Amino acid sequence: MTNAFDEVMGIRGLPAPEDGEVTITGKDPVFSARFKIGETNANILAGVGVAITDIHELKTGRRQKVTIDVRKAAATCRSSRYLQQGKSDGAFEPVPETPSMTHMRSITQPWQCKDGRWYLPHFNLSHLHDRVIGVLGCESNHTAVAKAIAKWDSHDLEEAIAEARACGSICRTNEEWLDHEHGKVLSAKPLVEITKIGDTDPIPFPEGQRTIEGIKVLDLTRILAGPIAARTLAENGADVMMVTAKHLPQVPEHVKDTSHGKRSCFLNFNNAEDVATVKKLARGADVFSQGYRPGIMDMHGLSPEQLAEERPGIIYLSISCYGHGGSFSNRGGWEQIAQSATGICVDNGKGIADERPKLLPASACDYTTGYNGAYGVLLALARRAREGGSYHVRVSLCRSGMYIYNQGQLDYKDPNMDLSDEELSVIMQETDGDQGILKHLGPVLQMSETKPFWDKPSPVLGSSKPEWLS
Repeated sequence: MTNAFDEVMGIRGLPAPEDGEVTITGKDPVFSARFKIGETNANILAGVGVAITDIHELKTGRRQKVTIDVRKAAATCRSSRYLQQGKSDGAFEPVPETPSMTHMRSITQPWQCKDGRWYLPHFNLSHLHDRVIGVLGCESNHTAVAKAIAKWDSHDLEEAIAEARACGSICRTNEEWLDHEHGKVLSAKPLVEITKIGDTDPIPFPEGQRTIEGIKVLDLTRILAGPIAARTLAENGADVMMVTAKHLPQVPEHVKDTSHGKRSCFLNFNNAEDVATVKKLARGADVFSQGYRPGIMDMHGLSPEQLAEERPGIIYLSISCYGHGGSFSNRGGWEQIAQSATGICVDNGKGIADERPKLLPASACDYTTGYNGAYGVLLALARRAREGGSYHVRVSLCRSGMYIYNQGQLDYKDPNMDLSDEELSVIMQETDGDQGILKHLGPVLQMSETKPFWDKPSPVLGSSKPEWLS
């Protein structure tokens, strides 16, 4: 095993798996990127497999073999691109990207400031888009955005965007990030933070054939990292209830792709009765997952400490862009911002004619953060079963970006690298549900005894009652 996998295992706090228990095959590059997207994600998915094996051993006394292929692991980092919708004639066609996402991608790019630095503004979701445009004072197209940003000093713009509670980042080098106050804070933290926040007697796992069957997960997240964490728990048997509201913006193709195995209900945090229902669900949950800015959950009585008091034994997962602690911790952010802040974007553009910072061709920070979140939850559930306790698990896009960066870089020759149709056909599956017939990537982690799978198709948002399965 590699040092990168050893870092993942170090979070577990148990002896390393025996030789031959974990097998990682293949290597990068899978995509046209200077970073090891496949190998990095494979290390974390292998960690998820070991965590599942730990729980399986607690329940049965037996361990399992864990196998993950680097190319398949890489594919999961842009799975929505492979998503297809069935047609009435039995054929399939790609699920198109929504026009708003296409527009967002065209302007959520690095642009050069007047001081020569590059800055990436983020335009996803209408209210955040409007805040950035309000600061720039321009129209929403790439020509206007480029001209507006060229009038700003990069540091002034970064602070103005943050002051407006919008999202963006200077494209820093990795050295600059590690020398930055916030980068130093994150450097001192593990890839996954697991903190005990309450005491209980040991809480054994529910009976059931599947590893975490009977574990109830309340998922209050949207758009990639959080949904991936909950989807990973669902593929190992958890009952996952997604909570959103009718008025909250979504990305339809991501909803279809990240919601397999879950149920969905509508609850509005602006409605006191709905907040009371969320609290009732939380008191019956084993896992509470959220990705809101610091302080929002506290306002509704749903902080880690409050839930640990009301529901002893809760595993509370917090997902953020910048992580906990440090001057940037209260800032919102996305995949592209984590790449820009940590040095990935700058180095991925090296070798290109104009040396312009370049985003990765996959959402590597989002997906690795989602799998890190699931890994932390599984470890915390196992600790709860062995010794009791309530736990707070924290993961962040920037800390995941730092992990990706630390795996080193490589060269690639083909500008359009991807998995072949033959490779994809092996890991694609079809499901038929309220979203229609979908062809999508299935779970890629292989376990010798407990095969990961989703027991229900991706739901239509709001299609279930806000209650746990009996």
